[in-house]
Amino acid sequence: MRNNLLFVSLITLSILTSCDTKKEHKEEIIKFLVTNPIKKDTSITKDYVSQIHSIQHIELRAIERGYLKTVFVDEGQIVKQGQKMFKIMPNIYKADLQKATAEAKIAKIEYQNTKLLEEGNVVSKNELAKAKATYEKALAEVSLAETHLSFTDIKAPFSGIMNHLHVRQGSLLDEGELLTTLSDNSKMWVYFNVPESEYLDYIMSNDKNTKKAVTLLMANNKAFNQKGIVEIIEGEFNNETGNIAFRATFPNPEGVLRHGETGSILMKVPYKDAIIIPQKTTFDILDKKYVFVIDKNNTVVQREIIIEAELPHLYLVKKGLSEGDKILLDGIRMVKNKEKIHTEYVAPESVLSSLNLYAE
Repeated sequence: MRNNLLFVSLITLSILTSCDTKKEHKEEIIKFLVTNPIKKDTSITKDYVSQIHSIQHIELRAIERGYLKTVFVDEGQIVKQGQKMFKIMPNIYKADLQKATAEAKIAKIEYQNTKLLEEGNVVSKNELAKAKATYEKALAEVSLAETHLSFTDIKAPFSGIMNHLHVRQGSLLDEGELLTTLSDNSKMWVYFNVPESEYLDYIMSNDKNTKKAVTLLMANNKAFNQKGIVEIIEGEFNNETGNIAFRATFPNPEGVLRHGETGSILMKVPYKDAIIIPQKTTFDILDKKYVFVIDKNNTVVQREIIIEAELPHLYLVKKGLSEGDKILLDGIRMVKNKEKIHTEYVAPESVLSSLNLYAE
């Protein structure tokens, strides 16, 4: 009986040992998912801080000195081209015109008398020329006085919105004093700065002569309801920032945009033959980014990469990977550099599909 119990115990121990061995063997064989970077044409939407300007924005200043007699318009009012906006007290300029007109009449009479005398050989031709010059000078003084008088009526040079009033009725104005500013907001110029590298990509692309459509994201984080077109690139770079200014034109039929606003330009930037990887395959050490590459011996090798651009859940790799490299997809924290592992391959198309993303 004792021998039978010992035999049963040995069998039980053998079975348990066998199960534990199988369990340990199973735990040792852990397969890690790996994939390849995918190479394809894509584009990303880049965000650029922008400044919004009216297509015409000017200062209205007093050309003549005097008292501001009348203000015909108010701040924020829409004015039409040629509409009266201000009137400077014209009395002194009217008097100057009357004086110049009278002197011109005297000069005309003297010229006519001298002409009769010259025809009778009483005076020389030089005397006649002198009288004529005096008359012409008097006419010029009349024209000048008329011009000065016209400057007392300040009219809108174009249709637009009048801005802040810097003076009030009755103010004594100096020559050149600022009255207000006038903005034509029918179209808006939106300026944004582009880095040199992106400018070169843009200017060297096949569609460089095609006007590029952009979107304006306003300060309330809503997209403006009109599309803009990039029409102008400035002539030189800013040496301090290394950027160059682009200018996009936006129609503004409802007058939503005003001079001096800020926003962001959203512009699609194409990337040809981009190397794309999931963000979750990367890890950071200090300020550098790495992936684990699996070599032909299934050994994990840590490799630094440089990111060119970012998409939701994806990176576009500028340097460090090629389409044929195998990279660790999951379990980054479970492996060490130079460690040999078991792998299971997942096609990159399947990986992208599982992220519910697509590249345009």
